[in-house]
Amino acid sequence: MEQTVYNPQKGRLETINIDFSDKNTTWFDDHEKIEEIYTITDFKGGLIIGGLNHDYPIFVYDISRSDINDDISKALELKKMYLAT
Repeated sequence: MEQTVYNPQKGRLETINIDFSDKNTTWFDDHEKIEEIYTITDFKGGLIIGGLNHDYPIFVYDISRSDINDDISKALELKKMYLAT
């Protein structure tokens, strides 16, 4: 499926082709911060962090779900760190 993501390393939006599945995605269906973080998805050596809001998901290089132990708090920290720059 085609997905537009924000790439903070390049400072621009990009369109990627990605299939979300149980093999590459963790869903946070019942978390209080669901608007900010709904999914984290491994993609080409990086991580797509998406929420249930109108913001674009962000694509962070060189990190995976296993690197952050599928931890929503660590995903929130990453998102804030990359969007603050």
